[in-house]
Amino acid sequence: MKKNYRYKYFFGIADFLTLMFAFLVSIFVLRIDDSLNFFEFYSSIPEIMLLVFFISVIILMIFQYNGLYRLDIILNRTSHFTHILKAIYYSSLKIVLLSFILDSRTIIDSRLLFVFFFVVSIGLLFLVRVELLKWVFVELSQSSFRRNVIIVGDGKAGKLLAAKLIYENPLGLNILGFVDEDRHAGDFIVAGKKVLGNFDDLEELVRKYPVDELIVAIDNESYEKFFNVVDFCKDLNVPIRMTSNLLDVVHQRLKTEKYSEIPVIDVAPQYNDNFTLGLKRITDVIFASVAILMLSPFMVFIAGMVKFSSPGPIFFKQKRVGKDGVEFDFFKFRSMKQIKGEDEDRKKMMIEFMKNGADKGASDTKVINESRVTWIGNIIRKTSLDELPQLFNVIKGDMSLVGPRPCLPYEFENYDEWQKRRVSVIPGCTGVWQVWGRSIVTFQESVVLDLYYINNMSPWLDIQLIFQTVPVMLFSRGAK
Repeated sequence: MKKNYRYKYFFGIADFLTLMFAFLVSIFVLRIDDSLNFFEFYSSIPEIMLLVFFISVIILMIFQYNGLYRLDIILNRTSHFTHILKAIYYSSLKIVLLSFILDSRTIIDSRLLFVFFFVVSIGLLFLVRVELLKWVFVELSQSSFRRNVIIVGDGKAGKLLAAKLIYENPLGLNILGFVDEDRHAGDFIVAGKKVLGNFDDLEELVRKYPVDELIVAIDNESYEKFFNVVDFCKDLNVPIRMTSNLLDVVHQRLKTEKYSEIPVIDVAPQYNDNFTLGLKRITDVIFASVAILMLSPFMVFIAGMVKFSSPGPIFFKQKRVGKDGVEFDFFKFRSMKQIKGEDEDRKKMMIEFMKNGADKGASDTKVINESRVTWIGNIIRKTSLDELPQLFNVIKGDMSLVGPRPCLPYEFENYDEWQKRRVSVIPGCTGVWQVWGRSIVTFQESVVLDLYYINNMSPWLDIQLIFQTVPVMLFSRGAK
């Protein structure tokens, strides 16, 4: 277990045992046959243990989604208890749903189960989590959970964070010092903490000191410089977190952790290994194949509507840029009236938007010619149903279910160098900015959100994005 995340395993194991116990007590109290004692009852129906195990794992995922393993939540009693109530409420609803899907008599023949579980689990989790484990964590924060940190950069956020952690530090973070390109080793930054060296010295510093975490805190610099520093730090095999005004869109759109009220963002590239990427590919093929089979009647209906809406083909095929800049054929349901050649007006508008949109306060990542959109095109674009043929791109291997959106070749040619990091992974049908940003973020912000995904790719993040894509499509949030 990495030292940085040891407390998460600590809380996670305790949560699992608490939830299992709450379930078993609830089922036992409301059992039909009250002639059996606790052990006799469960030995007579061993499959209940497997079911309770499975449900407890699902609830842990709900806890993770609701931020119950973030330190700023754990250390705030009110926020901690509120998040527990919310997570258990949704978990109880899942139990009710399972009772309809499964034969409820194999669990318990009573609708009071979820009510009893809600009361028991809330009481136990308050005692175990909010009172006992929080106290244990604070007590161990200067020993077992203590982490040595180097702050990379001397930005305003980094200085403020260092000052807060020095004078009010329940997190167990020990600031070793700063690394900065524009200062000399030995220069004082804040609260007696010195510059340890510059960026070129960082690899040696990581070997010299017992560094458990790097915090990249660079403000008011170019994105190119910021992400170059992040990429350099990723090669040092040390957990990384970022805090910068350059990443404001991530704080605004996503639930991020806070260190002493300063937002910090994880960089977790450890999932970009062959095993995880292979598993992602297998999952993509299975899910895409099942989706095509289930949605085929609906896709045939959309195809018919497209055909009758205006002259032209059913499918729109276009060259897009995939992983490492390799082009591929990208498929959609046609949603616009067909024209000869490329839409030069749209091309000029998009390049202008990419270059100057952020400076002019523009807030729309989709530049389209509204006059060309057909009546059915307007509907399927709003709900993203025009994207369904991309499931075939997924099976071919050109795309993944989750990833940055593939860009057009002329867009890629006009990218700044830092923006070209978008093509370092396989593009996806859905992604971070499509779910949490949609068309209400600037082009530059959409790139930042995509780079957040690239730096934090994980099966858990993919699952969240896939499930949250459905309501985004149904309610047409931010779509054009």
